[in-house]
Amino acid sequence: MTDFTPTEMMTIAASRELSNDDVCFVGIGAPSAACNVARLTHAPDITLIYESGTVGTKPDVLPLSIGDGELCDTALFTVSVPEMFRYWLQGGRITTGFLGGAQIDRFANLNTTVVGPYDHPKVRLPGGGGAPEIASNCGRIFITMALSKRGFVEKLPFITSMGHGEGGDHRERLGMKTQGPTRVITDLCILEPDAETKELTVVSIHHGVTRDEIVENCGWAIKFADTIIETPVPTETELSVLRDINARTKKAHQGTDKDKEAA
Repeated sequence: MTDFTPTEMMTIAASRELSNDDVCFVGIGAPSAACNVARLTHAPDITLIYESGTVGTKPDVLPLSIGDGELCDTALFTVSVPEMFRYWLQGGRITTGFLGGAQIDRFANLNTTVVGPYDHPKVRLPGGGGAPEIASNCGRIFITMALSKRGFVEKLPFITSMGHGEGGDHRERLGMKTQGPTRVITDLCILEPDAETKELTVVSIHHGVTRDEIVENCGWAIKFADTIIETPVPTETELSVLRDINARTKKAHQGTDKDKEAA
């Protein structure tokens, strides 16, 4: 199909990165949408975990936050947050972390803390939550966020979650044993870290997108791989599943007329 939005393309491309074998720590927002599209299409046996301690959750609507009751109601079981982080995450039991962020740099470090100087920020963001631990301890990390000069910046004002640090073998030098970010899925293209430098490099361009658009929307001189493919367009089934869960989520969260009157 060719009738889809860039955000739908991004979400579906991100969902395709997951498989039935994944035990995935899910971030709220775009990562949550991608993970649940995967669960409802090609990866029905994937195990989704949210940092509130819900394991094997199968939400019918996308959660507003990690504290959303939908997660606990549809989970296989729920554990305490300390157990989640110490036993499950730091114990190496989670194969994949799926994160988003407000800003990212060329080495896939993420900022979710402040924009501008820390003491006098232009924007104070929600903070890291569990993302720094997820970025350090999951076997690999996928990141999904829209490509823009505001989000893809030359230098982060604050590093909340480490990707590949200064590039090269920085993770290894710090004693980190996990892969870190292996793919960044945007609304225009897909990037992977270079094998040696770890600098993000475009490997796949979405249907209808030009190289110039990618360059114009990135805050640094973005690199392209020698061989680049076109991202397969969403199938009818993928789009239907994504639009259905978005519609259910909107209906569930907008409240009833009675709720609005009470508010």
